Amino acid sequence: MKKILKISSIVFLLVASIACENDDQKIISATGGPELLTPVDGAEYVLSPDNPTNEATTLVWNHADYTQQTEVNYEIQMAEAGTNFATPITVGSPTTKRFQTWTVEELNGYATLAGLLPFTQGNLDLRVKASLGSAAELVSYSNVITLIITTYSTELPKLAVPGNHQGWADANNFESAPRIASSAYGETDYEGYMWLNGEFKFLAPNAQGNFAWGNTDWGDNGNFEGILKLTDESNCTANAGFYRVKANTTALTYETTSVSWGIIGAATPTGWDSDTDFTYNPTSKKLEIASIMLTSGEKFKFRGNNAWSNGFDFGTVDADGYLQAGGDLTHTGATGNYKVILDLSNPRKYTYTLTAL
Repeated sequence: MKKILKISSIVFLLVASIACENDDQKIISATGGPELLTPVDGAEYVLSPDNPTNEATTLVWNHADYTQQTEVNYEIQMAEAGTNFATPITVGSPTTKRFQTWTVEELNGYATLAGLLPFTQGNLDLRVKASLGSAAELVSYSNVITLIITTYSTELPKLAVPGNHQGWADANNFESAPRIASSAYGETDYEGYMWLNGEFKFLAPNAQGNFAWGNTDWGDNGNFEGILKLTDESNCTANAGFYRVKANTTALTYETTSVSWGIIGAATPTGWDSDTDFTYNPTSKKLEIASIMLTSGEKFKFRGNNAWSNGFDFGTVDADGYLQAGGDLTHTGATGNYKVILDLSNPRKYTYTLTAL
């Protein structure tokens, strides 16, 4: 009798085990994708750098349907409207949540990455992708909504200045050509500092922000009096030297002003009486003083062409760390010898460094 009971128990356990194993091996399939509930299709957003941390929008979607209840991974995809998500970008990280809030800055960054141009209204398609497991299996997609977005940019528009000074190098993409930048987006008053040596031109970026021949470019009108011309132009020209370069592509004017930069002030060996001049480093494209004695707690500034009131005077640092005109700087380090670098290679974002020797 005991043997029969034992055999019955073993059979029951085997059947139960097989049943559980078959249950675990049930095929899971997707029966419906998630549904985007908010924002509504056609929602419009005009983004501004004045409130980057404010909430721009919150996406909410319902649960994707599978034949068994399980945890689902979601990711948000974005693409230019009308492209049928041929080259979508994944926005943020995959999540198991069914909502996502974006700040103004975040939405602006995603929209720009997807291809929208700043300060221009554009359309973006949005959808949610659902999947299971780390291998992202059993993929399904939500409905598609279109957002109408006007993005912004805090990057100043730039022109490239290719020429003899860089060997007219990088004919397809002028990465080594120095830049001049406008005062703000939408403005055409470009400015920058660079070494020139003979002929040069001004070159605009294309729609993707790349600099290459075939883009719009300007040269001299042939009189060499600072007038720009778009067609049948001559190359501009300058003697070898370090220059402040300006161009206005609306007024069609340009100017090159030779500038010799120096450091002056009570912190320097010659005080406020004379400058200690910088030397241009063609490799780094920066101005350098290899060694100078600076006195702790004393004032100094950077001056151009050994003169006052000529527009070449940096003595203030703004909240972003960039040099501005006027005022005096203070040497806060110890008294001693320093290497001084004045970096004017990044247009309108000028900086300096003092390195103790």
